[in-house]
Parts: sequence; C-alpha cells; structure tokens
Amino acid sequence: MPLIRRFIGYYVPYKKLFLLDFSCAVVAALLELGFPIGVQWTIDKLLPTGNWSKIAFVCAGLLVLYLISMGLQFVVNYWGHMLGINIETNMRKQLFTHVQKLSFRFFDNTKTGQIMSRMTNDLFDLGEMAHHGPEDFFIALMTLAGAFGIMFTVNWELACITFVVVPLLAWLIVFFNQKLNKAATQMFEKIADVNARVEDSISGIRVVKSFGNESFERARFEKNNQAFRAAKLKSYFAISLSSSGIYMLTRFITLTVLVFGAWFAYQGKLTYGELVGFLLYVNIFLRPIEKINALLELYPKGMAGFRRFCELMDTEPDVKDAPNAVDVDRLRGDIEFKDVSFGYENHAHVLQNINLRIRAGETVALVGPSGAGKSTLCSLIPRFYEIDSGVLSIDGMDIRSMKQTSLRNQIGVVQQDVFLFNGTIRENIAYGRLGASDEEVEEAARQASLDGLIASLPDGLDTFIGERGLKLSGGQRQRLSIARIFLKNPPILILDEATSALDTETESLIQAALERLSHNRTTLIIAHRLATIRHADRILVVTEDGIAEEGRHEELLAAAGIYARLSSAQFAQSTLG
Repeated sequence: MPLIRRFIGYYVPYKKLFLLDFSCAVVAALLELGFPIGVQWTIDKLLPTGNWSKIAFVCAGLLVLYLISMGLQFVVNYWGHMLGINIETNMRKQLFTHVQKLSFRFFDNTKTGQIMSRMTNDLFDLGEMAHHGPEDFFIALMTLAGAFGIMFTVNWELACITFVVVPLLAWLIVFFNQKLNKAATQMFEKIADVNARVEDSISGIRVVKSFGNESFERARFEKNNQAFRAAKLKSYFAISLSSSGIYMLTRFITLTVLVFGAWFAYQGKLTYGELVGFLLYVNIFLRPIEKINALLELYPKGMAGFRRFCELMDTEPDVKDAPNAVDVDRLRGDIEFKDVSFGYENHAHVLQNINLRIRAGETVALVGPSGAGKSTLCSLIPRFYEIDSGVLSIDGMDIRSMKQTSLRNQIGVVQQDVFLFNGTIRENIAYGRLGASDEEVEEAARQASLDGLIASLPDGLDTFIGERGLKLSGGQRQRLSIARIFLKNPPILILDEATSALDTETESLIQAALERLSHNRTTLIIAHRLATIRHADRILVVTEDGIAEEGRHEELLAAAGIYARLSSAQFAQSTLG
C-alpha cells in the first residue's frame, strides 16, 4: 500500500488530464451498458409491431451513441496515453536528476548499464500502468456491478448462475499476480545485467579486439542473454496459464448462459429479446474480466519497475549540501588538511590523520607508489568523496559548509584518462564554461596549443571528434581537456597523471600548456615521471603510511630518502632505454 500511495502521488501534476481521461472512460462504459437495453427493446417491443420508422429511429439513436462512444474512446486512448507518457517522462527526469546528485562512491559500486536499465526498460510499462491501472480497475468494477444489476432485473436465476464463477476468476487473478510479480522482478534484473554486459563490451571494444577476445565476450553475453530469456519465458508461462484459464472460464459462462437461457425461453420465463440482451450483457460482464486479466499482465511489470525506481530514488547521496551551505564566489586557493582520514567502502583507511597545508598560488607535486592515496587525496578537495574524520578547508572555510557546485566551480581537474563528449571541438571546450563567447573558446584553444590543429581541419572548431573523442590522438584529446580548464579559469588546479601516457614531444608541448595553465593558481600535480615536477614549489612523497617526505627537488635528493631512490631508478631506466 505505501508503494501504491507513492505511485498515486505522480498523478497530482496531471490531475486535469486524469479527470478528462477518467470521466470519458466512465461515460463510455455507461453507454456500453445502454446498448443491450436498446437491442432488447427493439426485438421485444418494436419488431412485433412492424413499425419500421420507430425501429429506424432507435437504430439511428444507437448509431449516435456509438459515434459519441467512438469520440470518447479516442479521448481515452490518446489523452489517456498522454497521461501515462507524462508520468513516465516525469519519473525519468526525476531519476536522472537524482542520479546526478549521487556521489562517486555510488558509481564506483554500480554498473553503468544497470543505471541505464533503471531509466529505460524499468519505466516502459509504468506509462501503460499509469494510464490503464486506476481507470480500468474502477471501470471493471463499475461495469461488473452495472451489468450484473441489469442482468439480475432481467432474470435473477440466470444472473446468479453467471456470477457463481466470479470467485474462481478472482482466485486465479490473485494467484497468478503473485507469480507474475516475482517473474517481472527477475526479468528486470536480468535485462539490467544484459545492458551492463553490452555497455562494458562496446565501451571496451578496442581492448576486446586487441586481445582477440570476441568469442569470450560473446560467451559472456550469451550467458546473460539466456538468463534473461529464461526469466522472460517464466513470466510468459505464468501469463499463458492465466490467460488460458480465464479464457476457458469466460467461454464456459457464455455457454452456460446460452443453455440455461434457451431452457428458460423454452419454458416461457424469458423472452427472445431478453435472451439476446442477456447474452449481450454477458459479453459486457466478461469484458471487465478481460481488462483485469490484461492488468494482471501489466501491473506486476509496472510495479516491479516502480519498485526498482523507488529503490534508486531512495538511495541517499553520501555527499550532499548542508542546509546552511553557502555559495562561494572566488577562492584564493589556500588548502588545509587537519587530521583527515578516509577509506573506501569495505576497505581500511587509505588516508590516516593527514595534516597538510598548501598555500594559495603554490605548486605542490605528489609522488609515490601506486595505491598510496595520491589521487584519493586530490579527490577529497572537490568533495568527490566525503572524509571520514578531520577537517578539509579552503581559505579557512570547511568545504562541507560550501555548496558543492560553487566549490567545484573553483577547481579544475585534468586527468590522464580524458573524457570527451560526442560532439564538436567547440562544444567540448565550451563545456568548461557554458555560455562562453566564441572569442573566449578560441583563446582557450590557443592557450592549450590547439590552434595549429584547428587551423588544419576543414571545419575548424566545428569538427566532430567522435564518441569520447576517438577521432583525435591522445595528445590532442589531452590538449582539448586543458583548453576546457583554461576556459573555466579556476583558482585551484589538479593535474592527475596528465602527461604520463604521451610521447616525449607531445609531453613537452602539453607540459608548456600546463605551465601556462598553472601560473598564479594553487596547483596539485600527481606524477610518476619526476622530471616533470622538479620545478614544483614543494614535492610530497606519499606512501601507505602517509606523507613520508616533503621539500624541493634538490632538498629531497640531498636527503637520500625515498624520493632520491625513485629518482635514481627512473634515471637508470631512462639511460637503459
């Protein structure tokens, strides 16, 4: 019941549309109840008199009623489906907005394909259920009651014979509804797994092909696909049993009415007109049962999708704005960690009691073994993750007292793994500051040393770069991401392995762009190549035990510690190379 009450709440913004659809459906159902009365009256009263003008008049009246009913059915079908589509669209919008608020921890633990499935497949049947659910259920009850009442007035014995099978039908509906609920939930889970497998395989298609693992991927996909097939077949097995059982019961009712009605007519207890009218009412009486049977198939799918929708909507973000969080206009970039500890889910603390001060405008490099927490340390500054304990402040303000959007507007991140959107160079650069002028976009491209590339392209800035920028080289993609940060112009800059995957010539070009970018900004550089950070104001050596060493390049070499050993190892490696 709480789930149904929550679902009903989605009708509120569209109550006028719902009332239009519902009232037209009710009137159309009432007209259906009137047609057999006209037929019965024509056969019993008018046909024996031979008054063809009256018969023609009644038939014309019935035609008018049919035309009115046709118009009402159009409203119910078109505007009723519009109601369902509006609710489905609103839910999808709410879900997308909510997912945008979820923190990195959620995305670390959830497959992209499964999220996509929640937003697409899970909501497909909800629109139909929103349209047909309350309307068909109410009209089915109303029509059942109305048809039975009229049948009872025509011949109470025949009406009772007809109604005796209804409890059995009700039991069938309840029994198979439970089966279908379980089957529909399994079906949505399995199609989510299929979507996740497809998303993984297509996103990594270059890796798949480079290792020649197409047959392995096909086998993995087939396993998920067959699991979905089995779940869907299970659902249709329950539907088929239900449909065939209800079909047999409804036809048995018609046959029973025909046999007993003919006997009553033979005995003079029923006129021929009443028998024909009664048979027509049996069809009207059975139509709601067919509607309920259709709902039996639709409701479990719709509610299973809604249940999964609610599960995701009820997922609280780990990182959210405090009620009194403030907007910050422009930060200087004075960053301080005070006894900061942090650990990922189901892991021990990656960072333990970190104390660190980075002055505004200072360039600080972080080096050390993989997994020591360098990227994690930098991810805490834009509040991608919530710290477990301690205080992380910028310009003396706890970052938890700032609104996330305004905090992140002050920080630019350039990563080794660049993500670009499917679109043009211009659109991807302009993503750094929406609404920037063409001149500003062009200047950002020039600052990132992209002007030569753009001049060589026939469409210039309006060149399409393909999905994730696959039409560009690694260095070009990296420069485009740097141009995006130039346009954003943040006071704090984080460079996470920004040049490690590039050749020497491209690296030097990008290094020059990064030096221009980091000028007069608080800059944190995560690097493995020590040659790229020797001019940093300060170098921090981060290990699993925390910050083991810090100082300038020359100071750390003289100390003959971890940094000196790393430097010697890299120098020897480059000499051998």
